[in-house]
Amino acid sequence: MKDTFDLLVETEFPRIKRAQLETLQVNLGYLCNQQCLHCHVDASPRRKEIMTAETISDVLDFLKQKEIKTLDLTGGAPEMNPEFFSLVEQATDLGVHVIDRCNLTVLLEKGYEKTAAFLAENKVEVVASMPCYLEENVDAQRGKGVFDLSIEGLKLLNKKGYGIDEKLQLNLVYNPQGINLPPSQNVLEPAYKRELKQRFDISFNNLYTITNMPIKRFGSTLLSKGLFGEYMQLLKSSYSKDNLAGLMCRTTLSVDWRGYAYDCDFNQMLGLPAGLTVDWVEDTVDGPARKHINDLLQSDLKGGDIAIMDHCYGCTAGNGSSCGGALI
Repeated sequence: MKDTFDLLVETEFPRIKRAQLETLQVNLGYLCNQQCLHCHVDASPRRKEIMTAETISDVLDFLKQKEIKTLDLTGGAPEMNPEFFSLVEQATDLGVHVIDRCNLTVLLEKGYEKTAAFLAENKVEVVASMPCYLEENVDAQRGKGVFDLSIEGLKLLNKKGYGIDEKLQLNLVYNPQGINLPPSQNVLEPAYKRELKQRFDISFNNLYTITNMPIKRFGSTLLSKGLFGEYMQLLKSSYSKDNLAGLMCRTTLSVDWRGYAYDCDFNQMLGLPAGLTVDWVEDTVDGPARKHINDLLQSDLKGGDIAIMDHCYGCTAGNGSSCGGALI
């Protein structure tokens, strides 16, 4: 796989600092029952990296001591971590709002048939991958047959009350294909709701549009097709400073499957630890020093520098992009 890291290091992206920490986004491992083209994590059924019970205990301690409001669980398929169910229950008992970033098809996998009911019982917010309401587009991005399975997964969630009961939030995620920015979230959401309701009688709450990042699997694809420079030019020419205030890295801390902390999920995939100064390239000799969440228990992260590279333009292009969708 071709790596885009060296092409992203030099940047003119503006300096940004952390605000109050509100969300802990935890990657429970890279194991996944799918292997999607746009995946910036390189998740697949072959990956072995997975968070241990000991590290999950560290996560729970961090949630409690830092009084974090939201736990955002991702992967891979986070549900495939054997400790997923215990973590959700314990976090919920702490009064933490839990988000599960679900690929939908895992709900139908053998051994995971009770997952949808468990999510509903614990009032877990589900953020589900659904890059289009057209079969050919979904299967092209996520694999043959994924669209049909995703529809079945959505129907299962609806039967449990998701997208219908106001306490059971079901939000879908759109990722564009090729070297394109997402269309307007406000325009695309009504189309999604109309098509999914009319064709499949499926209901959901919100649609999140997320820009594809020029890193890992998607970045490698851009390089292989000779489109990396063109895509970066699109991101930079579409930059909007109005998106800076809403960047998710300002209020979110990302944690990898080993318990190390990063400013965002994308920095995690690039190996840029949290707490680096803006001049981290010049300050680093043997590589950026990682910090475990245990090392940050006594730290006040507010006001700290956020490590930046050229991929940051992906979050500020157009209407902006975050794990919660468009910024403006």
